[in-house]
Amino acid sequence: MSTVSFDVALEQVGAQPSLHFKRPVERPFTRAERDTTTILFGGLTWKHERLIQGVLEGLGYKAQPLPVPDRRAFQTGKEYGNNGQCNPTYFTVGNLVRYLESLRAQGVPQQEILDRYVFFTAGACGPCRFGMYEAEYRLALRNAGFDGFRVLLFQQTGGLDQANPNDGLEMNLEFFLGILNALTLADVLNEAAYAIRPYEVNPGDTDAALEKAIEHMYGFLRGFRWRRAPASWPAGLRRTADWTVKFLQQVASSDLHRELQHAAGFLTQVPVDRLRVRPIVKITGEFWAQTTEGDGNFNMFRFLEREGAQVLVEPVGTWITYLIHQVVQKNRDWKGLEEGALLPSWWRLPIRARIEARYLYKQARLKLAEALFRRHYARAAASLNGLAHPLADQYELQRLGHPYYNSRAGGGEGHLEVAKNIYYSNRDLCHMVLSLKPFGCMPSTQSDGAQAAVVSRYPDMIYLPIETSGEGEINAHSRVQMALGDARQKARREFDECLQRAGLTLEQCRGWLASHPEAQRAGYRVPKHPGVVGVAANFVLHIAERIRREGRA
Repeated sequence: MSTVSFDVALEQVGAQPSLHFKRPVERPFTRAERDTTTILFGGLTWKHERLIQGVLEGLGYKAQPLPVPDRRAFQTGKEYGNNGQCNPTYFTVGNLVRYLESLRAQGVPQQEILDRYVFFTAGACGPCRFGMYEAEYRLALRNAGFDGFRVLLFQQTGGLDQANPNDGLEMNLEFFLGILNALTLADVLNEAAYAIRPYEVNPGDTDAALEKAIEHMYGFLRGFRWRRAPASWPAGLRRTADWTVKFLQQVASSDLHRELQHAAGFLTQVPVDRLRVRPIVKITGEFWAQTTEGDGNFNMFRFLEREGAQVLVEPVGTWITYLIHQVVQKNRDWKGLEEGALLPSWWRLPIRARIEARYLYKQARLKLAEALFRRHYARAAASLNGLAHPLADQYELQRLGHPYYNSRAGGGEGHLEVAKNIYYSNRDLCHMVLSLKPFGCMPSTQSDGAQAAVVSRYPDMIYLPIETSGEGEINAHSRVQMALGDARQKARREFDECLQRAGLTLEQCRGWLASHPEAQRAGYRVPKHPGVVGVAANFVLHIAERIRREGRA
């Protein structure tokens, strides 16, 4: 192309108006619609969603969790969405579309569906496709005939107050503290149920007890009321007082933990047989795939239990502390850069002092939030008599994972997949680590590459990554069975070694257990011994200690 023709082409391009992409303007969900509009949500376990429903209803909203997504939801999501999305997108949006289609099939008019229902979900940005979920929801809804259906977002890094005065869903301090409470309670009750179920004497007892516990906490959260400053106070003073009173209520009140102890009683009374040898399988991976309990991860948790394993699930609380930790680290790395340069020289003391003060203020707030949440979670876990674990220390996870996966790399769970593999394997918390992630998940694919170095460094580690999609369940289960065979042998060797170390036989252990009915309940605390992973192996050593003490007595 000649220079003249190239210049003419540039002029023609410049003459055309620039059309930039803009986020679609959506009809807002207003405060006036609150009493007539139902908030739909989903994506977690039924335990988490039931307690979130209790929080939302307690705040005056109409709320409805979506059903557990199945393969039909996956196919619906693929039908109406873009190609190349990860399967959490397909399952989630397909589940929403199917629910709206069921309303339409029941005779609910189209306009009423658009006016009386909204969908609430998390939003974020970053290198993985999670930042595109909102656009995918809108595309699939439009293609399915629900153009104009409203999608509400909260930003995971948006802080504890994302509310506007006229919002139908007011995402303020009460809202976020309530959601944190719901997630924490569901986390510890869920982990306790998975710790009990493999050892229950009567099949189904644990599920029945868990349902009672969740319903009890649902009722408590639904009836919970936050204290507020008098409306007659000046606006600024009232806002400060509101925040102070609510934080004190969150931190100092014992109501929540008292009710949790009552709910935990349903689970701790379940009869169990801890002399069953069960390999412990720690679940890690991509957030949605490691959390959901349906076709989205091939019903992996129930499959593992049918195969004779104990599942150690991943709490949502780990993700919350990870988000806080990432902001702490970002503040440290970016210190002074907000002013457009590195920290000024020492003789420019006023500027340097201002930067230092701002940095210390931010870090102090984040550290306080992190400490309060970890304390809150630890208190909740303690109510379950050792059936639930406190949260892993994010700074320890960073130390373990950073040599293999840069902790500054964002997307998905970043360095956590690598760090948790090392943490749970080397701290004698599991016999095997199973990492669940969607097919083609970019951050998880990167961490899988780093896991090769981790496994070569720790040859005794049993680690298996499984990519999930809407298909391939039989192949995935077959791969898990092979790895689980090694974990089962590992647990059996450990159990036999502990029997020999204790100088007991299995029959002697069962004889002691028969004469101690208190040890046949799930709430009986069995101490963990250094270097011992399995529940049965630790129980044998505990029996030996009890026999020695009782003999001396």
